Amino acid sequence: MPEYDHLSDADLVEHYKDGDKLALNVLVQRWHKKLCYKAFWIVKDQDMAKDIAQDGWNVIMNKIHTLKTSQNFGAWAARIVCNKALDIVRLKSKYPMRSQELLKEIPEAEPEDNDRTQLKNELLKAIKSLSTEHQEVLRLFYVEAYSLKEISKQLGISTGTVKSRLFHSREKLKTLLKHKHYEN
Repeated sequence: MPEYDHLSDADLVEHYKDGDKLALNVLVQRWHKKLCYKAFWIVKDQDMAKDIAQDGWNVIMNKIHTLKTSQNFGAWAARIVCNKALDIVRLKSKYPMRSQELLKEIPEAEPEDNDRTQLKNELLKAIKSLSTEHQEVLRLFYVEAYSLKEISKQLGISTGTVKSRLFHSREKLKTLLKHKHYEN
């Protein structure tokens, strides 16, 4: 597979569309871990995230021939996996106890007494209180450094909606953190 390493994702997609099965292997090597991470960020369960990513690959393999612009492979694949993960969360919402557990889990920080760790924990709690859609836009913009246009393509929403979600997320976080600060 070394001869494939220099190829772009778009080239690999075209090779796979032309019947080259090895091109798909390279795409899987490049993208599987990222897709697992995207699913994990939504469902907060590592095993479930791996299953979702695998299901996503099944859809990708079956529908890659419908992809009109090969350069959009990454965003397209990520959208498939994100949609599958969100479907799982929606399904779980029919069972509120488990759904609340999934959405409210907050990573435990190392016990330290500095202000920075406390602020980080408060920020994580505040982020977890936001809707899944707002959390997702924040993660894509601030953690993964996607542009507004890339987020728009990945989530299948307008750039204006992305801007609006970012704005409302930041405003809500400001309010939550300011309110928390006055309580202490």
